[in-house]
Amino acid sequence: MFVEEHALRRRPVPPWHHTDSAVVRQHSRNRSSRTTHRVRPPQPPAAVLVDAHWWPVNPQRARSPVIVDDEEGHLIYKNGDNLADRYQIIQTLGEGTFGKVVSAKCLKNRDEIAAVKIIKNVEKYREAARLEINALEKLNAKDPESKNLCVRMIDNFEFGGHVCIGFELLGLSVFDFLKENNYQPYTVDQVRHISYQLCYAVRFLHRNKLTHTDLKPENILFVKSEYDTQYNQKKKRAYKMIKDTEVRLIDFGSATFDDEHHSTVVSTRHYRAPEVILELGWAQPCDVWSIGCIIFELYLGITLFQTHDNREHLAMMERILGSIPYKMARRSKTKYFYHSKLDWDQSSSAGRYVRENCKPLKRYMSSEEEDHRLLFDLISQLLKYEPTQRMTMEEALDHQFFYKLPAHQRLHDKEERSHSLSR
Repeated sequence: MFVEEHALRRRPVPPWHHTDSAVVRQHSRNRSSRTTHRVRPPQPPAAVLVDAHWWPVNPQRARSPVIVDDEEGHLIYKNGDNLADRYQIIQTLGEGTFGKVVSAKCLKNRDEIAAVKIIKNVEKYREAARLEINALEKLNAKDPESKNLCVRMIDNFEFGGHVCIGFELLGLSVFDFLKENNYQPYTVDQVRHISYQLCYAVRFLHRNKLTHTDLKPENILFVKSEYDTQYNQKKKRAYKMIKDTEVRLIDFGSATFDDEHHSTVVSTRHYRAPEVILELGWAQPCDVWSIGCIIFELYLGITLFQTHDNREHLAMMERILGSIPYKMARRSKTKYFYHSKLDWDQSSSAGRYVRENCKPLKRYMSSEEEDHRLLFDLISQLLKYEPTQRMTMEEALDHQFFYKLPAHQRLHDKEERSHSLSR
């Protein structure tokens, strides 16, 4: 589900930002959740970690709590509590506007640890969860072995007004790993593999008439997040190097089929396509734009469009990508244009900020080497203003930037070979 406009994430400031304006304009996402229940006394551990597996201290006495919610609709629980006699909660993994995610031991198969998404006891979130389950069921039916790199749903049920969805347990998101690594960018080879997998997963969605609508680094999870540590002599700092760049795409809470109602606004702000901002309608190409923004962020460790205002967002696009096409401006019923040109005061403080802190796309390249040039050619093809001019995912997978991938990672080549053998 996309983050609401007031729920903003903290982003690193690019090294070329002016300090004063960067401090004023730095934004953060409020991840806190106030509750009205009293603080409970410390509880004994519900499970212990042995040989990388969580084992309950006393599985025969796993607690089945009275179902109580906090004022925001989150389920109140403790480690060791049961969920509908299906799962025993180990610990909280994360929290979002939709609810919380916990790791949990399957009570039917004690060797299985799952990630269970516990949706808030609020009707709009329950409805979104049901839509997500519907999308996941259809995707699972098309791809029961998860060969297309979308997260695998293993269970869903209701518990005291909370829709709960069980998933395979994965590692950190590419954003969380980046954040914990002091926003040290991924290497070009890592960007290559992560980006390829993202395009491959989204191609599967688009082939099945589904638009994800909320692609962002938080929704791309490493299968495993083990890492090595390397020391950067130049920066005098140690950095983490992810060992395995295999990823899965998650969060289908806003995914929309072609024949379903299309909301006017979709996507988290930083990854929102121009046709969405201009209210011109959207389809699968809005995912393509988001992917362009994500690849840039993996490469540099910073967000391409660091803003929270529509007009400023459009001004940044023009500074980085050139003028918004006359036809798009003319068709838009929004009030951001005057005589089909962006109504933007370059001499204002916001105008100076955009001018001083944004630059043409190719000038963000950190090297003139061929790999970097090809990477930015791919990004530029994904960030075309006109949705019809953007690359499709089929075309993206065949882009020259991905030629250096090892044969075992070029998944669409394997498909073509298997099809030819079956003829």
